Amino acid sequence: MKLLRRIAITLLVLVVVAYAGAVGYMYFNQRALQYDAKGPVTPLAETALDGAQDIAVPSGDGVINGWYQPPRAGMPLIVYYKGNSGSFTKEHERYAQFVADGYGFVAFDYRGFPASPGSVSQAGILEDATTMFDWAAAKGFPLVIWGRSLGSGPSTYVASLRDAEALLLETPFLSALTVAWERYPFLPVGLVMQDQFPVNEWISDVAEPVLVAHGTADVTIGVSNGERLHALAPNKDELWIEPGAGHSDLWDRDIWSHAAPFFERAMAAR
Repeated sequence: MKLLRRIAITLLVLVVVAYAGAVGYMYFNQRALQYDAKGPVTPLAETALDGAQDIAVPSGDGVINGWYQPPRAGMPLIVYYKGNSGSFTKEHERYAQFVADGYGFVAFDYRGFPASPGSVSQAGILEDATTMFDWAAAKGFPLVIWGRSLGSGPSTYVASLRDAEALLLETPFLSALTVAWERYPFLPVGLVMQDQFPVNEWISDVAEPVLVAHGTADVTIGVSNGERLHALAPNKDELWIEPGAGHSDLWDRDIWSHAAPFFERAMAAR
């Protein structure tokens, strides 16, 4: 019995130590685990965006770099908040479609992502997002906001503080904490996670019409995140749930055929 008790105690100690080690690793490496902030930067000259320009906008104690092109007369400017992976520049085909249909756009890398120097954090992302919106607002065009994946956090935050014509959320999370809970239900993520992006709280202060787009096969951010977030929006527009679509499939599944009419409705209601 004494031997069995010693074995049980030893196993319990090993489990506790292993669990504490996992929590400690998550705490000290959480931003490396949360953000995929590496990748190549596509030069503007190598895209079809002949009328766009490189911009460098001061934010905090640094500079955020992006691209900008004004809209045609009477059309809005899309303030685009990128997702978690790589640089905003890799989505240049999206921006080319915006421009082809008369929209302007501004897109950029948050500090710490490939095109913008600095360290990644929620505070930095939110500051950069607000700075870029204010920069775009000073151009004098009507603004619509598009937030993709990670970008659903800063886009909703900005929409809760500033006035735009519409907010489109593509594969959004209810909060980053929700996603962490879903992935690591055995860890105390609520206690150790620093960058929680409480979109479920910010959405209550969003007066703009909101369209949410998500795919049923999204394993990065489960579709229930989008469904629950749409239910919380005070000014709901379309909830587009695409059967079989994964996290990065919605552009190829023609999200633009939902986005453009949504923006048109919002502009008509001004």
